[in-house]
Order: sequence, then C-alpha cells, then structure tokens
Amino acid sequence: MTAGRPGDARAGVVASVLDTIGDTPIVALDRLCRGQEGSILLKLETRNPGLSKKDRIAVAMVRAARRAGALRPGQPVVELTSGNTGAGLAIACAILGHPFVAVMSAGNSIERARMMMALGAEVVLVPQHPGSARGVVSGRDLELVEERARAIVVERGAYRTDQFEMEANIAAHEHGTGAEILNQTGGRVRAFVDFVGTGGTFTGVARALKRALPAIRTYVVEPATAPFLAGGEVTDQRHRIQGGGYSRELSLLDRALCDGYLTVSDEEAIDAARRLARSEGIFGGFSTGANVAAAEKLLAGPHRGETVVCLACDSGLKYLSTDLYP
Repeated sequence: MTAGRPGDARAGVVASVLDTIGDTPIVALDRLCRGQEGSILLKLETRNPGLSKKDRIAVAMVRAARRAGALRPGQPVVELTSGNTGAGLAIACAILGHPFVAVMSAGNSIERARMMMALGAEVVLVPQHPGSARGVVSGRDLELVEERARAIVVERGAYRTDQFEMEANIAAHEHGTGAEILNQTGGRVRAFVDFVGTGGTFTGVARALKRALPAIRTYVVEPATAPFLAGGEVTDQRHRIQGGGYSRELSLLDRALCDGYLTVSDEEAIDAARRLARSEGIFGGFSTGANVAAAEKLLAGPHRGETVVCLACDSGLKYLSTDLYP
C-alpha cells in the first residue's frame, strides 16, 4: 500500500483504488449459527472496490501480463466474465491505462453489466444458447461467450487475460486471500469450502491453508443438479448460482487439494443468502449463499463443533433485478 510521507497532507492516503484491494475482514457468523455446534467464519470479499473477490485476480492478471511484456502500454484487454472479474478488470484497466472489453452472457444479472459500463468498460452481451433461461448461465452459454471473446481479441488486436487459465489467478488467492485467512484466524480453522467458478480461488486458498495447516480439510462446492467435478450425474445445467458450476474441466483446479465435494441446491443457496442478510447484516449474492449453506452442512456432519471458513464472494447489490431478495 502506497501512502504519502508522514507529516504531510497525504499521509495515510493511498495512490489509487488498486491499493485498497485485499485485507478484507472476517466475520464470525454467531447469530446465523446460533444453536449449531461449531462456527462459520465469513471473509467479506464484498469489501473490495468492485464488490467481489475477483478484484484480486483482475489486478494480478493485468500486472503479471505487463511485467511479462505480453500486455503493451495502452493495449486493449478482453475477458470473458460473469460480471465480477469484469468489474475488477474495468477498475484495473482504468487505473493502468488500458481500454477494457467485457464479454458476458445475457443470462447474467443486468446490474453487473451496468456496473462495468459505469466503470468505463465496453460490454458485449452474448445471446444465450437456445433453451437457456435468463438468470441461468449454462456451460453452453459460456461456450458462446468464449467464441465471441476470442473473435474480439483478433478484431481489436487485444490481450486476453483468460481467468480460466492464468496462474496469476491462483497466486492472487494463495498469497492474498489464503495468507490473510491464516493471519486473521491464527490458523484456528478446520475446514474451508468454496463454490467453484474458475477454480483459482479454491486452489490458491487451499494451497496456503494446507501448507500451514496440513490437517485442514478443503472442499469444492457445486450445484446440486450439476456435480460435474465430483463425477456425478449432471441432470440440469440451468442452475441459478451465477459465477460458477459450469460443468466443465478446470485447468486451475488442483484436485489433489480437494478432500471432498459438496452440493447445494438453488433453494439452499437462496435461503442461506437471505438468512445471512437478515441475521448478520451481510448482503451477499447466490455464490455467497452457496458457500454458507455448504459450511452449515459441514457443521451438521463431519465438522460438527469445529470452525469452517468461506468467502462472501460478491454483493447482493448485483442481484437486485433477480428474485434473490424479494
């Protein structure tokens, strides 16, 4: 974090909003967990400037590409996004001097597109695959977005950050999120759960935690109708938990770090998100609800009486056009 010289008017003032990313607080969900044996600790990634955990990887990917010389000064940046990485990239690119094009499925909530546009991004909305429902982004929808993103990279002579492939995604969470969890909890946690999108968050945090705490258990969370990573039957890709559960192989997911797989239904994720808002005053989105619901399952089962940590992935403000919060 860069600040002014002690004693002058800028002391304690950071150089840009990028210096405010990370160091997010952890909250004990004592009210939500009342009557249960054990506790859930929730890391508030909603406190990042783009209101999600993806701010971390956005600035990490841009800076890594600039250091490697792969991203030239002023060169446009293109990325496939459900909206959160896009918001983070819009912020990073605005500060570091790159035009940014976000390519997103029309099935994602409109708040995400509007936020990216407000932050200076050009947003390309890709129509959904026939048979898809608005508010429900499937793997097939994502394939159409990927196709359009690749075409725009060629058309614009742009750089593709590719959050599903860049190692900087993992590093941002290993040396940032995971290290912070260890420091904030003093290592007094027994399990970590994560609803998987790119796999970068899970792998990065799990690496940091397992290196310091070999006995900790780390779990991947998937939609109940699409347990693809667990090797289960995918009965319906049209789940409502935006930002993950795409039923595809993830090159950033290190399965050797995974001690188990959990599933959460749409209804369980929505219920947990609503209870979190009403009992703890924490306004999260679908994936935050999925993480909390999965953590509750661990407290009711193999981790009864222990401490489970997870992330508040993004803000409920990004879902006001949906029925997540009626």
